Amino acid sequence: MQQYRVGIIGATGMVGQRFALLLKDHPWFKVTCLAASSRSAGQTYREAVGKRWAFPETPIPEYIADLMVEDAADVEKIAEKVDFVFCAVDMKKDEILALEERYAKAEVPVVSNNSANRWTPDVPMMIPEINGAHAAVIDAQRKRLGTKRGFIAVKPNCSIQSYVPALWPLLDFEPQKLIVCTYQAISGAGKTFATWPEMVDNVIPYIGGEDEKSEREPMKIFGHVDHGQIVSASAPDISAQCLRVACSDGHMAAVSVKFGKKPTIEQILERWAQCHPATEGMGLPSSPENFLFYFDDPSRPQTRLDRDFEHGMGITIGRLREDKIFDYKFVCLSHNTVRGAAGGGVLSAEYLCKLGYIQAK
Repeated sequence: MQQYRVGIIGATGMVGQRFALLLKDHPWFKVTCLAASSRSAGQTYREAVGKRWAFPETPIPEYIADLMVEDAADVEKIAEKVDFVFCAVDMKKDEILALEERYAKAEVPVVSNNSANRWTPDVPMMIPEINGAHAAVIDAQRKRLGTKRGFIAVKPNCSIQSYVPALWPLLDFEPQKLIVCTYQAISGAGKTFATWPEMVDNVIPYIGGEDEKSEREPMKIFGHVDHGQIVSASAPDISAQCLRVACSDGHMAAVSVKFGKKPTIEQILERWAQCHPATEGMGLPSSPENFLFYFDDPSRPQTRLDRDFEHGMGITIGRLREDKIFDYKFVCLSHNTVRGAAGGGVLSAEYLCKLGYIQAK
């Protein structure tokens, strides 16, 4: 596989730091540019991050520690150094929309961790194993933008990437109604216990905007491409509550679901065990060998024990049983900064490279 020059926009934040860790020794991608706000520009990455490095058990990778940080707003300069960029900036939504479109129009493909473009109709919001076919909408997006190479692809919110993969193999049983409660780690807010001591021994029953994202975004994932746009699915109806809990990493979801065609427990377990992701056989470096894994042990999955399953890229499931009001209930777990953020972005980029949407200059 050919090599690609990669930039990380928003490199000093927690997700940008996770990108830096995941891209160390990546067989396809070489980081050639780091960018952040003008406050960090002109400093080495080590200087710019300073005491904000969020992974004390792993030092800043030497391969980028002395790389000079660019100003993320200097799009034309950065465009000369990269084949595509990952974007994980901390800015207002309208500013992110404008910045990502500037990169795309400068013929730089953007794989974004941000939410700003998730509801742009011709921007694919990808969990590659599930809706990789949505990449086809990029052709229409390029026509709108007037680009040949440039486009924007996004990953969905970290809160949905535990339970949506578990629902996906069951779609032909017609899930109609879903209640989900997510228990989300503090790293989802870009925090550690050192920077957010108020979260020690605590649960906060509100995360701004998360309930709505958890209810709406699965509909786009389960939708289809039609006339250059992604049309959202009409079912299931989802009611979500999202809580911040005292865990460093790992988002758990408790799900109750009502089906139009109720399967047996055996059928559900078989679907989870025998699912065939769209990425199967593609040889993508970040693709987990086991996308879904079910625990028979009723005390699993557990955040500390299981969030790193398949290097943080796999989804673990447990406690499948009948529900007195709906049909079934179960719990799911995903690593929010790996599968749910940077790792999901890296896998999406690998998928788009393999399909030829991202090409080396």
